[in-house]
Amino acid sequence: MTKTKKRKKNNIKYSKIVIFASLFLFACMIGRVIQLGLSSEVDGVNLKELASKRTTATETLSAERGSIYTSDGDPLAQNVASYKLIAYLDSKRTTDEDNPQHVVDKEKTAKDLAPILGMTEEEVMTYLSKENVYQTEFGSKGKGLSEITKNEIEALDLPGIDFVESFKRYYPKGNFASYTVGYAKTETNEETGEETITGEMGIEKYYDKILRGEDGYVQYQKDLQGYKIADTKERRKEATQGKDIYLTIDSQIQFFVEQAINNADIDYDWEWFNITIMDAETGALLATATSPSFDPNVRDITNYLDPTVSSPYEPGSTMKTFTYMAAMENGVYNGSETYLSGTYTTTDGTVIGDWNRNGWGTLTYDKGYAMSSNVGVINLINRHMSSTMLREYFKKLGFGRKTGITLPNEETGSLNFKYETEIYNAGFGQGITTTPIQNVKAMTSLTNDGMLLEPYVVSKIVDPDTGEVILENERTEIERVASTETVQKMIQLMDDCVNGIGNTGSGFRIPSGELIGKTGTAQIAAENGGGYLSGQEDIISSFAGIYPKSEPKLIIYASVKRPSGGSQKPLSNAIKEIVNNASKYYGNDDSTSPTVEVTEYELPSFLNQKVETTKTTLTSAGIKYQILGTGDKVVKQYPEKEDTITNQDTVYLITNDSNIKIPNVVGLSSKVASSLLNMLGVQVKLDGVGYVTAQSIAEGTAITDGLEITLTLNPKFSSS
Repeated sequence: MTKTKKRKKNNIKYSKIVIFASLFLFACMIGRVIQLGLSSEVDGVNLKELASKRTTATETLSAERGSIYTSDGDPLAQNVASYKLIAYLDSKRTTDEDNPQHVVDKEKTAKDLAPILGMTEEEVMTYLSKENVYQTEFGSKGKGLSEITKNEIEALDLPGIDFVESFKRYYPKGNFASYTVGYAKTETNEETGEETITGEMGIEKYYDKILRGEDGYVQYQKDLQGYKIADTKERRKEATQGKDIYLTIDSQIQFFVEQAINNADIDYDWEWFNITIMDAETGALLATATSPSFDPNVRDITNYLDPTVSSPYEPGSTMKTFTYMAAMENGVYNGSETYLSGTYTTTDGTVIGDWNRNGWGTLTYDKGYAMSSNVGVINLINRHMSSTMLREYFKKLGFGRKTGITLPNEETGSLNFKYETEIYNAGFGQGITTTPIQNVKAMTSLTNDGMLLEPYVVSKIVDPDTGEVILENERTEIERVASTETVQKMIQLMDDCVNGIGNTGSGFRIPSGELIGKTGTAQIAAENGGGYLSGQEDIISSFAGIYPKSEPKLIIYASVKRPSGGSQKPLSNAIKEIVNNASKYYGNDDSTSPTVEVTEYELPSFLNQKVETTKTTLTSAGIKYQILGTGDKVVKQYPEKEDTITNQDTVYLITNDSNIKIPNVVGLSSKVASSLLNMLGVQVKLDGVGYVTAQSIAEGTAITDGLEITLTLNPKFSSS
């Protein structure tokens, strides 16, 4: 075979190989095309979704966040338009030189914008001088601009300057009820650039999902330039707007509280000061304020925990109210039983004392409450109670667990007491911890005839588009925790604590006598766990009260940590100011009564003094008095010497007259009436608790040996 024939044969062979290889590759390509056409996913990529993403545009329809209002409709949190400043730097935006659409004169633009944005010209130029970018922003100072600032910049008529509109959260009342309302902040998705407002504290956080609503969207087919293709279908889901929340906060009561704390701040210092006020009839939270506070618009926050619900502390002697109630409900309380005040030594040698460690001699348990005697509580527990009895009743009132109020980060407090000293301490509020919301909840049992109420802070939730009320809260009863007799007795004891003579709550007395309550002073535990601090200011001073006592409207709980000088004045001044303003707001008699300055007076002994001389002394001091008998010399007096009274009290002077008659004691408290009649040698039998509404022996009846009088008592007294 010649070389030429051999070469031709090889060429044909190679040609066949090429043809078959080409056919094979073509077949593979056809197979691949068929595979791609029939498969929904190739190499882990969903082809349909990939194609859709390239041709489908999705725009978010943002839901508007709901507003927060007071019970009377004042806005506390709402959305306002917010603007982000941008500058277009790409000259390709401009197609008409007479109408430039990009920044032409950067120096002039920087000079004009700088003072409005609060920046230097150099700072503005750093943004305007960026190269190879289509547009630029101006950092944090170019964001969150108000409508006024936007209009001011637009008036400059600077080419290439534009705005992106969004919304931000605005709090029109600043630090007003700020711990309750909380705050929400705007967050930006780095990938999409979309902004969302998220609740971080308070109601804004707890109800974030309800306030936020649900975003919608619109989907459409787009061309290569990103524009919608005409006559193509559009998928749309409308946004569901966030709901509006109406709180139980009363604007006026909240204002009174905020104002009172601010006024107290003028003369006194403290670490913190909290006042919480609840509707006595419903359990609705009417006001709560804390100092230091914060403005949610600027978030100048020093403490992220809401003191009303999130910071338990040892409450001190306000807990004596609930210890006494526990004894009464278990049938072991006798208010006339006596003990020796001053100090008490436990079986392990621990000495626990009254705040006056010298004591007041022998006291009844009733008087021990008014004098806030720790030793009285210890004797009551030691003689008649047990740790189980005390703990179970505290739990029944809601201590040691969350109240369920719809505020975030609520704490339970603790009821950890086991050993003798711990049990005694718990009885007067040391070694256990509670929150203000737990205290006002427990107090609802005293304003609702023993029925414990559930506290709440949201009045209703409303759909802003339709006006439909989605949720409405109201008075909710939990369980009966005290009998009528227990409630009436405690009201009497709280009345005596504030309005009685020389008692610990006398600094809270108001002219009408309608404010009642219990004071508390808790020592602050040392951080190293080694007992309690002993400094004069190392205390938490507190007050738990009811106003007005005749028909309760408000439950008031206030506490202040480390008041300057250890003074109770910040509390008493603030509470009396609030009550005075609230009385006018509610139209009570206090609002029309002339303001009478309450002054204290320590009684001297008038025994064996001439009646006329004594009358002159009391008159010059502005003290009211009543003379019993027609003698010329004082042989007995009530109150006794060294008792502290005020110019609102009456001194009773018994003279050296052998024919003293029964006085009229209707309207007097059972304590005053009993003490006075006992001094006259009359035996007293009490029917009920509270104030004398009737006496079994008429005024003017001669007093004889062994005479017994029955006094009918009621918790409320009216002279009409």
